[in-house]
Amino acid sequence: MVTEQEVEAIGKILVDPKQPLPARFRALFTLRGLGGPEAIAWISRGFEDSSALLKHELAYCLGQMRDPSAIPVLVGVLGDTSQEPMVRHEAGEALGAIGNPEVLDLLKQYATDPVVEVAETCQLAVGRLEWLQQHPGEPACAGPYLSVDPAPPSEEHDVARLREALLDEARPLFERYRAMFALRNVGGEEAALALAEGLRCGSALFRHEVGYVLGQLQHEAAVSELAATLARTTESPMVRHECAEALGAIARPTCLVALRDHVTDPEQVVRESCQVALDMYAHETGQDFQYADGLERLRTTP
Repeated sequence: MVTEQEVEAIGKILVDPKQPLPARFRALFTLRGLGGPEAIAWISRGFEDSSALLKHELAYCLGQMRDPSAIPVLVGVLGDTSQEPMVRHEAGEALGAIGNPEVLDLLKQYATDPVVEVAETCQLAVGRLEWLQQHPGEPACAGPYLSVDPAPPSEEHDVARLREALLDEARPLFERYRAMFALRNVGGEEAALALAEGLRCGSALFRHEVGYVLGQLQHEAAVSELAATLARTTESPMVRHECAEALGAIARPTCLVALRDHVTDPEQVVRESCQVALDMYAHETGQDFQYADGLERLRTTP
């Protein structure tokens, strides 16, 4: 049983800018796992922070929780043009993840937003909501992963055909995303290499999502391409940040070298992602039971 006082203590860690960012991330994912109105309220308070990376993850977690009570705050973030594009994009994606058709018309409005990452995200969210309307009763999480994805995986299982669909920039973005998540679900080296090719094509939003998926897949075959993308300073920080987090999740020694090289990167979102990724690396290679250990730490602290 979790008490309101414990949720409050974890929430205070999340919104305290004096706390190390990795500790705040662990608190965030603890709150995501706990759920409920108090957890959502604490997560929502974090959108006043100066870290675009943290705010991006706040929106991601609200979407993954799939609680309609988070819709008003996400709508506010999506419409706040003072927020960074990667934060607004994630708010739009989160609205699609929650899956409530009441936001469909709003998402259609933002599907032509002047910020391309926001527009493309809202186009995908519209596609997901319309797909859900056409496929009632489909589970929110399909395949071996527990994430709510911005597009359902394709029914295709042939890696060569999925690779072709993924890399074909003439195809609608929704179809390419469906191929992306199908490749992730197929798994293995061939799928990882096909996905890694996606880091060299498409929009920044597309490449960003490829990085995220490679982090979920956790296959060593993608490390060299992820490290090269992280090191490419001409690449969008939004893409580089996701590559850093993917390297932290894959957690091989070569990942550690790449992350340490960029832990003082001039781009705030990149260096912060490397800090968080190093903490993820420590978790993946350590003995901790779970990454979202905010409650455990709270209860074992004297």
